[in-house]
Amino acid sequence: MQNIIEILKSNGIEVPEDKVTTINKAVAENYKTISEVEKKTAKLESERDSWKERAEAAEETVTKFGDIDPEKIKGEVEAWKKKAADAEENAKAQIYKRDFSDALKAKLETVKFTSEAAKRDVVAQIEAAGLTLRDGQILGLDDLITQIKKADASAFVDDQQAQLEENKAKFTTPMERSGGKTGTMTKDEIMAIKDRTERREAMLAHKDLFNGLE
Repeated sequence: MQNIIEILKSNGIEVPEDKVTTINKAVAENYKTISEVEKKTAKLESERDSWKERAEAAEETVTKFGDIDPEKIKGEVEAWKKKAADAEENAKAQIYKRDFSDALKAKLETVKFTSEAAKRDVVAQIEAAGLTLRDGQILGLDDLITQIKKADASAFVDDQQAQLEENKAKFTTPMERSGGKTGTMTKDEIMAIKDRTERREAMLAHKDLFNGLE
């Protein structure tokens, strides 16, 4: 690309050496070459096209959502949030119920009931009491079972009475005696029993051997 000095020279105009710098500076400050103008124009056209695309995209978006009610959308969002919260609470409640049931089942395995009906009734009373489960333990359960026992002892097996009945059955059942014979015990055999409770039960089972025994 020719500069201004070369252009003038090619047209028969000689610029003095001391004026070259001044002329080049004046031309640079006041004029642009075609290539510079084209470069700047291309940049401006690119920016223009970019803003035009953005404007068209914005207009399309506005048109697309022009019929949507913001308040309606907000209401739907809140409704879905509530559904999610309710679902989470329901899941927590189900897990708590399962853990409570497991803890209660484990505890009642250590309690002897006189019947399944009695057990179901006690379980219903416990569930209705609204006890709280914490760290795998049902708070206040032992106290409640004690209260229920006092109110309805017939629902529970009396361990002491059960032991007495067992001993009584043992001494009223024909037993194997020395020599391989079976039958009721003799008075001497009964009196030889060292355990006082067992001896007493044996005596009661053989009242005919002990006149006046009650």
